Amino acid sequence: MYWEIGRYVSKKSTAANWGKSVVKAFSEFIQSRYVGIQGFSPQNIWRMKQFYETYANNEKLSPLVREISWTNNLLILMAAKTDEEREFYLLLCFKNNYSKRELERQIDSGLFERTMISDKKNELFLARSTGLSALRDSYVLEFLDIPESHKEKELRKAITTNLKNFILEFGKDFTLVGEEYRVQVGNTDFNIDLLFYNRELSCLVAVELKVGRFKPEHLGQLEFYLEALDRDVKKPNENPSVGLILCAKKDDAVVEYALSRSMSPALIANYQTHLPQKALLENKLRELRELAEAEGLTDGEESDG
Repeated sequence: MYWEIGRYVSKKSTAANWGKSVVKAFSEFIQSRYVGIQGFSPQNIWRMKQFYETYANNEKLSPLVREISWTNNLLILMAAKTDEEREFYLLLCFKNNYSKRELERQIDSGLFERTMISDKKNELFLARSTGLSALRDSYVLEFLDIPESHKEKELRKAITTNLKNFILEFGKDFTLVGEEYRVQVGNTDFNIDLLFYNRELSCLVAVELKVGRFKPEHLGQLEFYLEALDRDVKKPNENPSVGLILCAKKDDAVVEYALSRSMSPALIANYQTHLPQKALLENKLRELRELAEAEGLTDGEESDG
């Protein structure tokens, strides 16, 4: 209905020069004709027009807008700046059946920018395992309400206490298998901080928490856990386990060196306990894309020569 009203007003504004006064009169007509009806203020009717004009000529996105609520469509329409970003949130909203509050949180946390930055930075490592595509290199845990200086135990307990919000950030296909999950190798017991299962990917996901800076030896520990999971815990019908080291800080060069010779399906991510500034994320994403384009041009020039 909103689509059809938007189409009607769009065509009238072009063919019959409808302006604010006519749309206001149109709004008053609808509300007087259908007493008690909500959502047809002049402002909302202009939004319907914008909604229609944004998607009318986009055969890829126009079917998606019909699959989610009007409220969520408005959130995406007002927040997203490109078709790529609109498609990202439309698909995510449809797949996860987000409420208004959940979608607002994802947009406010810059989920689109963080996902795109992560994919750009880790594209070589993502190719090693399809399971890694479910992970990012940055997570926002603003809901934990823990002090700036905290211990790994406090971080782990805060995550499990706020598991619903953590799953929203981590991904709705994830379910918690266990906290301090015990694996036995030989006569020694080892504990994985958090063990998840990803329903879509059919694999176990081991998460190791580090409140300090990432160190290369952390990766060796995680790889050991993945080997133990695959040998002794993974079911025959499941895919190989993947791992994530979630640390407070990381040096991208150190991460790249550590992962370059590792064939294990693992990624290193940092976490922060406050919402990021979207402007900084947008600038970082633009810089990465410009760098990728420049490198592509350089490669093309060298091959032509």
